[in-house]
Amino acid sequence: MADITYDDFLNVDIRVGTVIRAEPFPEARKPAIKMWIDFGDEIGERKTSAQVTVHYTLEQLVGKQVMGVVNFPPRQIGPFMSEVLVLGCMDDSGAVVLIAPDQIVPNGGRMH
Repeated sequence: MADITYDDFLNVDIRVGTVIRAEPFPEARKPAIKMWIDFGDEIGERKTSAQVTVHYTLEQLVGKQVMGVVNFPPRQIGPFMSEVLVLGCMDDSGAVVLIAPDQIVPNGGRMH
């Protein structure tokens, strides 16, 4: 990958939010879960779908804080409009593990 400047990094708006609702997404091509995430007063609630079915149940996701890119344009995923990109890393088997703060922080806080 090419090097980027610090200003390039600042253009990516990564915020913390809390999952307030999670539902199955049976229409997705690959197993996925629909999530509604509260990013605080400034950003508000955004929805997304994520292929996180290996490590997370619907119940485990609700109340979980996650990190997401909030300044990408919305993207149509089948019949669902995704408004945020939730961040994660792949484990050894290729399943997504969500990135989250290790302590509770206010929703909407920007990653620095």
